[in-house]
Amino acid sequence: MERVGDARELVLGYVDALNAVDEAVRAAIPSLERLAGVLNLVHSRRISRSGQVGTYSYTVHGAGCRFVSDNGTEVDVDFAADGSEIFDLWRLRWYGLSLPESFDVTDQDLRSAVRSLQSLLIEVRPGWFSVAN
Repeated sequence: MERVGDARELVLGYVDALNAVDEAVRAAIPSLERLAGVLNLVHSRRISRSGQVGTYSYTVHGAGCRFVSDNGTEVDVDFAADGSEIFDLWRLRWYGLSLPESFDVTDQDLRSAVRSLQSLLIEVRPGWFSVAN
């Protein structure tokens, strides 16, 4: 059961890191109303597909973006059609592996952790999650 508790802490850490990315990027680009606006800036060629914004490097890919902090921690997030931030188990696991003290968890433990956080997370489609408002 301790593994599920560790996975739960990993999920909560990802959510905190995603919030930190959102705050830093919106502070660096005050015109952004939400993090998904980065995609619009790239598509309109106002910023490049990869670069530096605030204290994060970023790379836009498909329907999302990977943000890397100065300590190497990666927060990869996709954006739903409505602009909400969504993530899957792979992104959670990759976040754990990128931490300064790498942390690996199984998909099964992550699934259990996500289920235990139903008051915080919404499953927007099978295997994809968003933070509840």
